[in-house]
This record gives sequence, C-alpha cells and structure tokens, in this order.
Amino acid sequence: MRSFKRKRVHHITTLVKAKRASRSKGLLKRHAIHGLNSFLFSDEKLFTIEEATNPQNDRIISSSISSIPEELRYVSRIQKPLSVMVWAGISSIGRTPLIFVPAGVKIDTRTYRELILEPVIQDLSKTMFSGKPFVFQQDGAPAHTSNATQAWLRSNNPDFIQKEEWPPYSPDLNPMDYSIWSILETRACLKSHTNIDSLKKSLCRDWERIPQEILRAAVEAFPKRLKAVIERKGGYIE
Repeated sequence: MRSFKRKRVHHITTLVKAKRASRSKGLLKRHAIHGLNSFLFSDEKLFTIEEATNPQNDRIISSSISSIPEELRYVSRIQKPLSVMVWAGISSIGRTPLIFVPAGVKIDTRTYRELILEPVIQDLSKTMFSGKPFVFQQDGAPAHTSNATQAWLRSNNPDFIQKEEWPPYSPDLNPMDYSIWSILETRACLKSHTNIDSLKKSLCRDWERIPQEILRAAVEAFPKRLKAVIERKGGYIE
C-alpha cells in the first residue's frame, strides 16, 4: 500500500455532475467535427510578485536542515502582494499575446470586450487560423456569459462555445488551467520580483519561450479529459 495526498476540489452536486457529463459529450462530438487545430482555449489568472512554490514537490536534499542556507530554506510571503491579472489563449498551432488588465480595473462585460474580444479575438481567424473559422472557448465567468458578450460573439465569431455548452466547474477541462498557467508561473516566478514591471517582463519573456509542442500536447489532452469526465459520469478526474 502507498499513501496518497487528499486534494481540495470544488464541491459538485449531482446536477452539476450530470451537466459536466452531458456537455462533455457535446464537446467531444464538436471536436470530432472540427478537429483540435480549430480550437482556441482562453483563461485569466492572477499573478503576484512572489516566488512560486509547490509545498508538495519542492524539496532540498541536504545532510541536515541546519546546513541549508536561509535563503533556500524559507519562502517568504507578505500580506497583499502586488499582483496583475493576465489573459491569454492557446491553440495547437499558436498562442495569443498576454493581455494585462490595468490595476484597479474589474473584468466586466465592457472591459472584456474592449481589452480582449475586439483587439485580439476579432482578427484571430485572419492571423493564427489563416482565414479559417475557429472555435473559441471561455469559462463561465460573468463577463464571458453576459448577454452582451454572447451577442458580440454570435455576430463576430459565431463558432464559439456558448455558455450553455461549457461544463460548469471544469478547470480540469481547460488546457490553460490544467497545464499552461502552472508552467508559465514556475518559469516566470522562479524568484520573487521587486515590482509589477519586472513581473510583466518575465511573464512575456517566458510566455514566448514555452515550446509550441508543450501547448499542442496540452490541447491534445482535451478530448481525453472529456472522455474521462464522461466515464466518471461528471465526477472528478484529477
């Protein structure tokens, strides 16, 4: 026998499990029609200036704890560290630029449209997807599911995953959540930053350095995860 760590997850009800399973079936059919090269997955994440650390996996090999230098032994934390909200999107064939949300600005419907949809999403079919339509994914955040946002997408990018189609409480189905954000954070926040500008520079630099093969592998795991959710009848898969 082995020991296993318990994992903290969202509580999902029987109704939510049913929606996760049924909507995963719909997305799997959609994937079969369009293929992975036509999907763009997107998400937002809050980054802080603090050093990224994983208490489960970060280890130091030493003969004794006293021989470990203090700067390696401890990871300092402060209350309310400086932070920046970042939006990004990936596909199996490319990536969007990182979009930094200005400090103090809430991502509401208007901000989402003016900062992300109009300057980035509107022209992607001509750039990343070489003139072909693409399937745009976003989660169930209020700015994404508002009537105005859904109407804008129907007019400007009709082939998007509508709010009734994306499974609820499903970060385990978004490649940005289950793979790419953690890779970026590990690289860009290897050490703490003194200010937001330093953090932004590191994020932009390391975003472009992530090999496309890694992005593609994360996207290719999407249909496998859909099948896993269906097999678990909407239950947890991680």
